[in-house]
Amino acid sequence: LKGELGFDGFVVSDWAGIDDIDGEPGFSPTDVATAVNAGIDMLMVPEHHPKMMQILKQEVESGAITMERVDEAVSLILAKKFEVGLFEDPFARRGYASEIRGDAHRALAREAAAKSVTLLKNEGVLPLGKSAKIFVAGKNADDVGHQCGGWTLTWQGGSGLTTPGTSLLDGIREVAGPDATVDFAVDGGGAEGHDVAVVIVGEEPYAEMFGDRHDPDGLALDAADQAVLARVRESGVPMVVVVVSGRPLILGDGVAGWEGLVAAWLPGSEGSGVADVLFGDVTPGGKLPHSWPRSHDQIPINVGDADYDPLFAFGFGLTYG
Repeated sequence: LKGELGFDGFVVSDWAGIDDIDGEPGFSPTDVATAVNAGIDMLMVPEHHPKMMQILKQEVESGAITMERVDEAVSLILAKKFEVGLFEDPFARRGYASEIRGDAHRALAREAAAKSVTLLKNEGVLPLGKSAKIFVAGKNADDVGHQCGGWTLTWQGGSGLTTPGTSLLDGIREVAGPDATVDFAVDGGGAEGHDVAVVIVGEEPYAEMFGDRHDPDGLALDAADQAVLARVRESGVPMVVVVVSGRPLILGDGVAGWEGLVAAWLPGSEGSGVADVLFGDVTPGGKLPHSWPRSHDQIPINVGDADYDPLFAFGFGLTYG
């Protein structure tokens, strides 16, 4: 890394990552010496750093770690701190605090959300009409926390208004304008008589190992989502399914019966950006950054696989017109 590749930064371990080197609980002299000698310059030992420093000194005194290696690590860290001006200007510039969530920030977040939307299926149902009678359903329709996902203010994120923002439902109401009718039922009941239904389903927030799905149905839409989709489908109203998720989900055979399918990913706090695309104020331009599998049996799936046959291929994405 530092020789052949010419990397001139410094290497940081993951949270308590060195604990796992020798396979024993906690960190040991072996863990510390092995990590430092392997080229890790900054050890992330967040809860027991005084003990780590004591062990590090002992390992230097015993010769297990050389002072030259310690000097190298410290020099790399200090060099970067000098490069970014940390010693001359060490504190956050609080004068910018009033700009947080200002109009410029929200506009940029809305633009980013719109640009990431990926249109996967459209049988003439999109863009939505601004004088249409629209029915909205699904657990992710009115939940800013679900839009933002994990690592939003807290480690695992959360449900509800975890941070100020505009839900997809509120975004639809905003962009639709005064001539449209927008009705909402989280469980999908009452879609009959509408021109179109927008069903917003997908994942709840997670981060790291809490997002690992080891069971066969782990990436499938949950029972609540399936029930809402079935209820709206029974109404006979043309249906656009919007998936809020951090990754491709297993959608099953139901896709064939949906008139529209949109991957909104995790659009963040400004759900109006997704609505901009649904109504055609912004033309969809997102492309899949990963192949979208048909079933769990296809995972892992990558371009070049001998039996490559995804539901949607890597780089796929429709537009209007």
